[in-house]
Amino acid sequence: MKSKRQIQKENTKIKIFETAYKIYSEYGFTATTAMIAKEAGVSHGTIFVHFSSVNELLTCLIESFGADLALEIHDLTEKNDSIKKLLETHLNILSKHENFYIHLISEKSLLPEDVRMTLVNIQFNFAFHFNRIIEGEIQNHTVKSIPVYMVFNTWIGLIHYYLLNKDLFSPDEPLLKRYSLELIATLLELIKK
Repeated sequence: MKSKRQIQKENTKIKIFETAYKIYSEYGFTATTAMIAKEAGVSHGTIFVHFSSVNELLTCLIESFGADLALEIHDLTEKNDSIKKLLETHLNILSKHENFYIHLISEKSLLPEDVRMTLVNIQFNFAFHFNRIIEGEIQNHTVKSIPVYMVFNTWIGLIHYYLLNKDLFSPDEPLLKRYSLELIATLLELIKK
């Protein structure tokens, strides 16, 4: 059984984690740990009691986002082999993290290399499931015989283009909720036989 102190320590770590997610989603990755500490109501040093560095905090945040994506995508691909359902699930997960993800892709070059590698691993995991489903649909003759990597890159490029230009396409509301049906329909139109 955990002591009251252990429970309090775990709760503080969760509060820092959740606050960091909120701050980075709102202000981007140039936000300071001082901002996070102030918003979380803890001393600045408390952050480093729970996370040894900013890199560790960022890695934990990005890994948590990646785990959410990986779990849903893995479960889906075990039960379903529809590219449409995969695209819907992908956009649904990204829409839950839209602001965080926008900062992640737009500020990627500002992040330390080990943190960027966490993002690469997330994309790799999604690409694996994406490729498996597309290859199945190509074999079933429901999708054109296009290089799978080009279909994947087209999908990611389409999403990223819209997200990076959110201020043009959907400045006042979540972009992915507004455009998800159109984005899916566009890719399917390009690849379906």
